[in-house]
Amino acid sequence: MVTASEHHLKLRHLRHGDYQAVGQLVERVYPETPNKWSRRHFERLLDLFEEGQLCIENNGVVVAVALTVQVDYTRHSDPDRYEDLLFNQPDAKQEEQGDALYILDLVVEPEFRDIRLGQRLLEACKDLCGDKNLKAVLVGCILWDYEKQPESLSASQYIDQVECKQVHDEVLSFFLNNNFDLKRLLRRPRKKDRPERLGALLEWDNIFYESREAGLVGAPKTNVRVGVVQWQMRKVETLEAMMKQVEFFIKSMSSYKADFALFPEFFTAPLMGLTTQDQSIEGIQRLALYSPKILEEISGLAVAYNINIIAGSLPVLGEDGELYNVAYLCRRDGTVDSQYKIHPTPSEKFEWAMTGGNRLRAFDTDCGKIGILICYDVEFPELARLLCLDGMRILFVPFWTDTKNGFLRVQRCAQARAIENECYVAVAGSCGNLPEVNSVDIQYAQSAVYSPSDFAFPHDAIVSETTPNTEMELLVDLDMEKLTRLRNEGAVTNYKDRRKDLYELIWKGDR
Repeated sequence: MVTASEHHLKLRHLRHGDYQAVGQLVERVYPETPNKWSRRHFERLLDLFEEGQLCIENNGVVVAVALTVQVDYTRHSDPDRYEDLLFNQPDAKQEEQGDALYILDLVVEPEFRDIRLGQRLLEACKDLCGDKNLKAVLVGCILWDYEKQPESLSASQYIDQVECKQVHDEVLSFFLNNNFDLKRLLRRPRKKDRPERLGALLEWDNIFYESREAGLVGAPKTNVRVGVVQWQMRKVETLEAMMKQVEFFIKSMSSYKADFALFPEFFTAPLMGLTTQDQSIEGIQRLALYSPKILEEISGLAVAYNINIIAGSLPVLGEDGELYNVAYLCRRDGTVDSQYKIHPTPSEKFEWAMTGGNRLRAFDTDCGKIGILICYDVEFPELARLLCLDGMRILFVPFWTDTKNGFLRVQRCAQARAIENECYVAVAGSCGNLPEVNSVDIQYAQSAVYSPSDFAFPHDAIVSETTPNTEMELLVDLDMEKLTRLRNEGAVTNYKDRRKDLYELIWKGDR
């Protein structure tokens, strides 16, 4: 074994003058086929695809090599025969218009295998795949270790044991541990003079691949700007006065080119102070009468200011006579969708006789799929997971809490939803006081945008947050590609690692 102090490693492209060193390395690794890469084949690869021929040298000596070609993905990603796998084929053709990278050979000096040089070469191949906007990295290989297993062990059983890490296969385990997926398993039949042999095709998908035919218009946004309003509850004299304040925030966030504006739960509560009421339920029922007009005006503002608005939540009197707590998504194209609060709090049920909705879904927007959960609903992890399974990347949570401990429940649960679903979560609450309104007299809030917890995100998983109990707006940029990368290559991959063979989550309500 070589000690760390003796290493001086350098990753670079191969050159014509490296042939002798590469040949000697191949001879040490493959003593049974020492001349598998002739000088002609080696130089041909360099002439046709120099950037795809990589090596790592230690103190000037080549100790690891990766030889690749560019191929047509459709033709090479679904072979029918063992012989169609391109493992170690010197005559494999370089296709200039190919949309996949094929690793013909990856050779590492045995003495250096404990310092992950193979992994470095694979990462370099992945980077090349991304830089050239190719669909995938493909590699065909022979599973030599399978020949050492008892004849009673079937190929499928062997693969299952390798994937579960019960058995270590030097080749297959290496690629699986480096985020390659087993795509095809092809068998060379047993004959008198040769044993049965398994060949495998493995694939690493470039999740950032963009179709070469795709245009710019309508392409998904990779950077989304979110605006959050921390709204101050204050006495208002008219509906028009309150809507003026709403438009102020929308106009401000639009001027900063925000894609979304999030308002808090029941941010229209000051309108309950326009009339006197003996009971809380009278005030919320009167407030519900304003909701159609408010929704109409906010939808108009979304179009006028070119911004998607999550209009907090509004009390709505349903056709069935029941009172619901409803969040509206007012898109900038003029369309509107709604998400009913699934779980009214005990006080909402007792004081306002509110009923929970029975529909949950993620919404399509021009910035990708989003979800909306109103306050208490974010404390039920099943709802956010269902939205995540439906493609949600940003969760919006309008909330209203009166005390700090109530706020902390929402905050802690929202942060947990961001981590376990590998998504962004934006929360918006209210501050200020409404002494003349029953049940909505005091508020506590610290609005924020939360992220997953991994190296690519803030150390505390808080993208940004407001000053507690101060009216203000918060603007943050969210990198959606970080979520994609996290789900595939994060330090932990919660979403990907779910044991679907042991449990599942089923939505029984309406869609």
